[in-house]
Amino acid sequence: MTEYDPYGGRGRWGAPAAHTHDSYGYANPYAPPGEPVPPPPVGPEGPGVFPYPAYAWAAGYGKSGPRNGFGVASLILGIVTAVGFLLWPFAIVTGVLAVVFGVLGRRRANRSAATNGGQALAGFICGLGGLILAVLLAVVFLVGRVGDDDGPSDPEPGSDEPGYSIVLR
Repeated sequence: MTEYDPYGGRGRWGAPAAHTHDSYGYANPYAPPGEPVPPPPVGPEGPGVFPYPAYAWAAGYGKSGPRNGFGVASLILGIVTAVGFLLWPFAIVTGVLAVVFGVLGRRRANRSAATNGGQALAGFICGLGGLILAVLLAVVFLVGRVGDDDGPSDPEPGSDEPGYSIVLR
């Protein structure tokens, strides 16, 4: 089956149609009639070179990223300590860990091995604040228990104090 040509073998503007086609079958509108289509130009990186950068996993093989674990751990433990200081035995442990991880995270950030020095500092501050509150609460709790060392006892004979027990009749 033949294709219908509305211009009768001539180009749209009356000039003879260029019958030069590239390898995909598309006509080159800028080629003079009868000349073959030239190959594409070679880039500055030379022939056969992939012009895009390699994938990130291939370029970074063997290198490690920032080591932000201490800063993240310090911030999480610091927040847990600051919020949960009422559970003072637990808060003292997490507060000490938050302070230690915060110091280690700041040292890594100062050596440029980590990128989250601010997180480590925030964890250190939250952990220290929660640790101080937990220690104060523990002191108040333990001092209150020391003053009440005898425990409940019977009232002295002859006193009007009912004591801790109530007798129902």
